[in-house]
Amino acid sequence: MSPEEAIGAAAPVLQGAPSRLETRGLRRELSSGERTLVVVDDVDLEVAAGECVSVRGPSGAGKSTLLALLAGLDRPTAGSVLIDGQPIEHLSEDELALLRREKIGFVFQAFQLLPNLTARENVQFPLDLLGRRRSGRRAEELLAEVGLAERVHHYPSQLSGGEQQRVALARAFAAEPRILLGDEPTGNLDSVTGAAVLDVMMALRDRFGSTLVLVTHDPAVAARADRELIMVDGRIAEASAR
Repeated sequence: MSPEEAIGAAAPVLQGAPSRLETRGLRRELSSGERTLVVVDDVDLEVAAGECVSVRGPSGAGKSTLLALLAGLDRPTAGSVLIDGQPIEHLSEDELALLRREKIGFVFQAFQLLPNLTARENVQFPLDLLGRRRSGRRAEELLAEVGLAERVHHYPSQLSGGEQQRVALARAFAAEPRILLGDEPTGNLDSVTGAAVLDVMMALRDRFGSTLVLVTHDPAVAARADRELIMVDGRIAEASAR
């Protein structure tokens, strides 16, 4: 049974409803010597609860900065980010950390696994932070769902790039997030491995019902979303619905 079939065969996840994301007049400026660079330029965006949206564009278009603003990892120069209608830019760092821990999952291009922890421990870590019971067993179940049942005690250095990204996916979904943010999650993988990892991501997203915003350079990856946005010079320049 493939990882995607295993995920589809798993029992439905019972969790809170997926979250709605919005931005209003979102702007992020950075100083560069005597110049001011506008990285995100007055972006108005709505992502419906449970929707999958891709953001594609050239390097330097502002895609990753937009994602960081949506997660509260960066603060806007102006405008607002709202999750379920509530603005987040005025939250304290501790409040933002708690919000991310409870509602938001991340998948990064560089995997961001902790090198001194096994695959199981990497997935278990966010569950332990939340005080979840049976966190170790839950981590093993998720790793089995992504096809890594035999690799739970391996360290990141003992795993291939595709296997590391599957561990990262299992970790991102461990807390059953209402929002998943992916920043070039297949960017470090070859096309075949990237497609397989994307299949697993989409299967997990369908099972958990998470709202997904996916940043990518790859048109084939972007085309898997419900809706595709094109970002150029800090602005959303084009959108198409599937």
